[in-house]
Amino acid sequence: MSLIVAVEATALLVAAGWYALQLATGAPVLSFWGAVFTLALLLSFSAWLFAVAYFLFRGFRWPRAGALVAQLFVLTIGFPTLTGGYLVAGLAMLVPAAVALILLFNKSVISFASRAGGAPPAL
Repeated sequence: MSLIVAVEATALLVAAGWYALQLATGAPVLSFWGAVFTLALLLSFSAWLFAVAYFLFRGFRWPRAGALVAQLFVLTIGFPTLTGGYLVAGLAMLVPAAVALILLFNKSVISFASRAGGAPPAL
């Protein structure tokens, strides 16, 4: 489960790098500061997903909610991408998100990710 979230975070980081490269090479944008804000959003969301993956791997309880929200966002973007004719990109978003959603409600993941802040490790 945490591996799927880490891969999604890495994909966002790669997208942010590509976006920054496009900005640095002079790709046309409507608003420079809007583009910088978009880059900051990509980087911060990637960092947030890395934190969710790390603490989910360690067995904490709170990252399950963060992973759920992230998967719902991915589904929200993945369905229009798929129906818009970008089959590979849409499937690349939808399949990991669906697997992650199924795993989030798996009994073994729930029992592993039941550690509170100061409690000893669950396993």
